[in-house]
Order: sequence, then C-alpha cells, then structure tokens
Amino acid sequence: MRVLETADALARARVPFVQATVVRAQRPTSAHAGDTALVRADGVIDGFVGGQCAEASVREYGLKVLSDGEPLLLRIVPEGVGATTDEEGAVTVANPCLSGGSVEIFLEPRVPAPRVLVVGETPIAAALAELGVPLGFAVDRVAGADADPRPDDAALVVASHGRGEEPALEVALRLGVPYVGLIASRKRGSAVLASLDLPEELTARVHTPAGLDIGGRTAPEIALSVLAEIVQERRAGQLPHPVAEPASAIDPVCGMTVAMVPSSISAEVDGVTYWFCAPGCRKAFLKDPAAYA
Repeated sequence: MRVLETADALARARVPFVQATVVRAQRPTSAHAGDTALVRADGVIDGFVGGQCAEASVREYGLKVLSDGEPLLLRIVPEGVGATTDEEGAVTVANPCLSGGSVEIFLEPRVPAPRVLVVGETPIAAALAELGVPLGFAVDRVAGADADPRPDDAALVVASHGRGEEPALEVALRLGVPYVGLIASRKRGSAVLASLDLPEELTARVHTPAGLDIGGRTAPEIALSVLAEIVQERRAGQLPHPVAEPASAIDPVCGMTVAMVPSSISAEVDGVTYWFCAPGCRKAFLKDPAAYA
C-alpha cells in the first residue's frame, strides 16, 4: 500500500499519526523533495524521508508533534554546520551521522477529532451534536440502549431524560472516560448517581447538572454550556491528550537524542537499556561498552 493510501486508511480508522514530507533536500542527502513518510504513535515509520540517522530525528520530533498537536518544520543538518536550535514552528538539529547535505521535513500531526458520545434523542442531544462539530469534536449521537462508550472518548454526555442513563454512565466511568456529564436537575441527578452500582469516587466524577452555569434555558444554550465545560477542561489539561510524548535517551556513541520506544534501536547491557540512532552506533557500543560509560 502506498504511503498516502496508508494515511487515508489510518485517518478513517481514527488512528493518530504524523505525516512527514521532505520540503527541501541538499545533496548528498538520500532524501528528495516530496518524499513522504508516516510516523505512528508507537514510533514505527512507514515510507522514506532519509536514512536511519535522519529517521531517528524524524521519529523523535514526530512523536513530539503528535503529542502537542502542533505542526513543525524539522531541519536536519550535518554536525558542525549548526547546533540544535528552536524557534517558533521550527527546530534545527545537528546530526553527527549525516554524510553531508541537509534536509528539511514538514511534520504535520493527523490526530482524529476527539469523540463526544451523546446519549439521547432529545432537543438538547440534537443541539449537542450540531454545535459540537464546529468546535472540532466528532460527535456520535445514539439512543441509550445503543451507547458504546470507549476509553479513548473525550466525553460522554447523557441527555436522554431518564432513558438508558445508568448503563451508559456506568460503562463510561469504569472505562475512565475523562468527562462524564448528565443533563438533569440537581435533585434527579443525585438520585441517578445514587442508583449506580459504582463506588463513590467514580460517581463523584459525573458533572450534573452538566455544563457551565451561564443561565441557559433553551436546548442550544444548555448544549453550549456543556460543550464550553468540555472545552474548558481540555484547555486546562484536565482531559488528557490522546497521545503522550515518550521519554527520550541520549545515544552514548554519537550523542543524539533518541525516543525510547520499541521501534528505536536499543541494547541491554548489565541490566541497563541503551538507545541508539542507528545500527552503527549500537555495533560500536557493544564492541566496547566501557569506552562509552
């Protein structure tokens, strides 16, 4: 399957990835302008944007981009041409492994829109589905009996006025869905929570009445208050990003930074795991580990 076809398939399956595209290449680098690769959340790279040493930098910064959701221009230059520098929207990395030339790669995060599951066939549920889309949410609206909360959901909002509330709430809370809201009065909301077969520390996570107190009365106003509360919690960092940035390590041979993911090259010596940018560094280290201690 071609790289762009793979990208389309991943997007349809709601799998996060970064699309890396070479926008400028200076000989004798092996990459060419237009070369494209995909960096998956586990660090696996599909496609070609340079040799293994360049791949280490693409993997490292690709996973950073996937975590923070912001695109980045990655400049990889040979050691001695320049030091690692950061500027808004771009970073320059000095790569000691390059044989010459430099390459600039645009890293574009392709993260699926966070899913908000809305339970109910009420006017408020309809307003949630309508207003959620322009806010960047993928809204699925279902009846109570069809609710299928998933652990990667951003939110579950129950707006069914008593129909199928408890099962959806219990599943979402057990799965750890970050935001769980119930459209109800305080009195009825308390009664619903008391009926759930869950420990108090879980039921205490339910927002009921759901939404910020903006005095909303109509269905769109109430939906707006709920979505505003979800946005507020996401911006405050209370709702986790779907992809966490991995830890990194320093290649003991060349000094490059390497993402600590299974797809990176590593070796274990005396119970300690070392990480490498390329097989050559790993081979040199294993030949004489004491030399790089």
